[in-house]
Amino acid sequence: MHASGSPARRPRLTPPIADVRRAVREALTGLDGVGLDGEGPDAVTLPESGDARFGGLVLVGLSGGADSLALAAATAFEAPRAGIRAGAIIIDHGLQAGSAEVAEAAAEQARAMDLDPVIVSRVAVTAFDGPEASARSARFAAFDRAMEETGASHVLLAHTLDDQAETVLLGLARGSGPTSLRGMAAETGPYLRPLLGIRRATTSLFCADSGLVPWEDPHNADTAFTRVRVRSIVLPVLEAELGPGVAEALARTAEQLREDSDALDALALEWALELTSQDADGAVALDVRGLAADPPALRQRIIRLVVANEFGVSLERVHTLAVAELITDWHGQKALTLPGVRVVRQNGLLIFTQA
Repeated sequence: MHASGSPARRPRLTPPIADVRRAVREALTGLDGVGLDGEGPDAVTLPESGDARFGGLVLVGLSGGADSLALAAATAFEAPRAGIRAGAIIIDHGLQAGSAEVAEAAAEQARAMDLDPVIVSRVAVTAFDGPEASARSARFAAFDRAMEETGASHVLLAHTLDDQAETVLLGLARGSGPTSLRGMAAETGPYLRPLLGIRRATTSLFCADSGLVPWEDPHNADTAFTRVRVRSIVLPVLEAELGPGVAEALARTAEQLREDSDALDALALEWALELTSQDADGAVALDVRGLAADPPALRQRIIRLVVANEFGVSLERVHTLAVAELITDWHGQKALTLPGVRVVRQNGLLIFTQA
């Protein structure tokens, strides 16, 4: 497919094209690398109904950049072979001059790939949480609306291994603990990230080999953004000084931490159900003796889990440790008033109420 959207001969199956297609195929089917397109010795054909997790339609989040353009092209190729329809959603954040034209150009590329439907959604980005966080919130709200309106079961996002490495480095710098260090999941509810094992250089080569011309977002070169500095300065320095493979190592670290964190979260939930009681007024109580017997990692997870589930509050580490001191360093302290929740120790119980 040419950048203009005119039909072209099928691109030669180069290693970058094969790698990206394989990643998408695995995300859509769960068949670790088994071919669906007759191009390999292990090629098979799926039933027309496709994977039971999926409905009749998935959408690709398309910006026009190399990562999402490669994802869109690979999905357009693989989805029909998995018995799934594929469309695209393009978000116009309105943050740059000419953003509407950029969005329409991406939409034209999607239509040329026979993706259907192709949705262009303009969103309003406030500066309430900072431009990056606000843009993300607006974008995901638009994705949710698109899924509801079209009946799509999933949205595919084009985060790469490089994005994962950057996320881990940013989490390390902020000291934000395993929640950030575990990085992004390949599947989060209706959101799939097929390219988390693919380098950004591979998606660029995919586009070049496919005759696709990606849009270069000027924000990706603006070092006013922390993530851009990590991408353009920090990671290259680490690679130069420590040797190649730093990004892959960071991504492996995220995967390992995700496994450990998921296991601890499951234990915390199981144990929280044993330790928790609730009265008619909505106060939630945790048994102090049971919490005292737990190792700190489990105890603090239980505290965070109960507060998040019952009061919709995400405790910062300093707040979680303050609650834990009512268990491990009890000397008659008064009640704690934290953001959104009040905690007091009475009669061998930690009692949580809405602040």
